[in-house]
Amino acid sequence: MNFSLYIAKRYLFSKSSNNAINIMTLIASGGVIIASAALFIVLSVFAGLKDFSLQFSSFVDPNLKILPTEGKSFLWSKNDSLSLSKIKGITASSKIIEERIIIKSENKNLLATLKGVDSNYLEVTSIDSMVTKGNWITPKSNDVVSGWGISNKLSFGVFDFLKPLSLYVPKPGKGQLSSIKGAYNSVLVTNVGLFYINEELNSKYIFSDISLAKSLLNYNDEKISALELKLESTVGEAEVRNQLEATFPNRFIIKNREQLNDALFKMLNTENLAIYLIFTLVIIIALFNVIGAIIMMILDKKKSLNTLFSLGAETKTIKSIFFLQGSLMTVVSGLIGVVLGLAIVFLQQSFELVMLTPELAYPVRLNFLNALIVLATIFALGIIASKIASQRITKNLIKAS
Repeated sequence: MNFSLYIAKRYLFSKSSNNAINIMTLIASGGVIIASAALFIVLSVFAGLKDFSLQFSSFVDPNLKILPTEGKSFLWSKNDSLSLSKIKGITASSKIIEERIIIKSENKNLLATLKGVDSNYLEVTSIDSMVTKGNWITPKSNDVVSGWGISNKLSFGVFDFLKPLSLYVPKPGKGQLSSIKGAYNSVLVTNVGLFYINEELNSKYIFSDISLAKSLLNYNDEKISALELKLESTVGEAEVRNQLEATFPNRFIIKNREQLNDALFKMLNTENLAIYLIFTLVIIIALFNVIGAIIMMILDKKKSLNTLFSLGAETKTIKSIFFLQGSLMTVVSGLIGVVLGLAIVFLQQSFELVMLTPELAYPVRLNFLNALIVLATIFALGIIASKIASQRITKNLIKAS
């Protein structure tokens, strides 16, 4: 066994004759345990929040979405549909028309996004499960389904025939809209359902059949805004994406769910990084206790160090003893902290100990990568702290004992 490692383990796991040093060592080790556990728990919470946010977007966002490279629309022919059907891994596809419109209810107006969908849309997403009042739209009808936010702002409900809704969209052309007679296409619709997903989506979308959207926007049968795809769970997204790019080279932009919500992901990732840096600072502060404990141990063991030096141990060897002692302390404390964090996160997942609302538990997710990040952070900073503390040993210090 390595001499320095053997002595370092003896110093680490044996009690000192000085009770103050024992207390200092326990405080240093406890600080690293708590800091590493806290960092792991916080990273698990952010992983849970990320999943929690994504589960809402999954109700309206597909696995993959095909978008035009230029403009708001593109042509999708029967031959394109045939080519798409030959690609392996796609279980369902839905044609989409999406456009900003004006909704008018009595004397109130509101800007929103009309999403015209075909009969396959419910195979691609599960938006109908989020309809909390009324029904989903009937194909080939003037039915619409609105978000609760739109409903509240315009004060209409379901099958409210006394408050008819009108949808307006500007006609293509030049000049000021207010000066052009008949500058808008319009259609009267009946709201047959209300969905509730989250505040943003509730105030953004109103769904209709794709035929209504085509009529309102003067689109022909082959013109659409996007194509949404649902993939088989056993097939990788990258594999399907490669097939799409090979089948339709340079024709479309292909985005996954994360890319469709890039602003949300950037916000979550930025917050995650900020929290990681803050807790890393807490770990650095905790490691000052480790430096202090090692220095106290060095001073307490001066006589023993003098004996080792007299027996032929070099200053470099003695430095390595305390370097290894500090490194072992942070490694063991970090492992205990991560195990403690794993236990707390597991208990939260299993028994919902902390609630976000009376009905919703605080979301957390166990992630092996988070454990590696915490351990790597603890180990790296612990090695630096141990190196700093061990540099306190000099030949003059040893001989002065």
